[in-house]
Amino acid sequence: MTKENNMEVARRFTHRLHELPSEELELISGLFVRREVHKGELLISEKDIARDIVFVEKGLLRQFYFKEGRDITENFACDGDGAMCIVSLFTGRRNCLQLESLEEGVIWSISYAGLVELSERYLHIARLLRHLLEGSLMLSQYKADSWRFETSRERYARFVRDYPEIARRASVNHMASYLLMTPESLSRVRAGTL
Repeated sequence: MTKENNMEVARRFTHRLHELPSEELELISGLFVRREVHKGELLISEKDIARDIVFVEKGLLRQFYFKEGRDITENFACDGDGAMCIVSLFTGRRNCLQLESLEEGVIWSISYAGLVELSERYLHIARLLRHLLEGSLMLSQYKADSWRFETSRERYARFVRDYPEIARRASVNHMASYLLMTPESLSRVRAGTL
């Protein structure tokens, strides 16, 4: 990858969060590492310690965990989205979440430690990191509120409205577990019979 390609990738993934001056954009671009991923590839297992934030250039990822023998989808990330195992990043402990590629694709990883180090010296990178972490926190809160206050039908309608591309590409089983439904319940919601 050329320096110019990394700059373009850094610009594409940071502009939605916080506009960086060219000097800081150049610094952060050096942290991005490209990787091609395959369908079914486990990018982070529950035994790993998360060290990177992942941005999806192309493809579909899901975070998931096992509870009582069941595979539960925690989150999805597709083209242009980011994904991180925030507790493991913060604590340096093993993950309880796993990250899997659901499609062939391309991801870019950025070292969380490297980002933190730059954020201690550069104001705009600090703001970028803050916006990234705030976004993750808000996403978790929105999901928790959805589980607490919305019906199955409302959760599905919000999911389709907010994430139409994921709703089109993810399997029924993965969507159902994300929405805290059985696949059968999700099918009834989609058919309008629940």
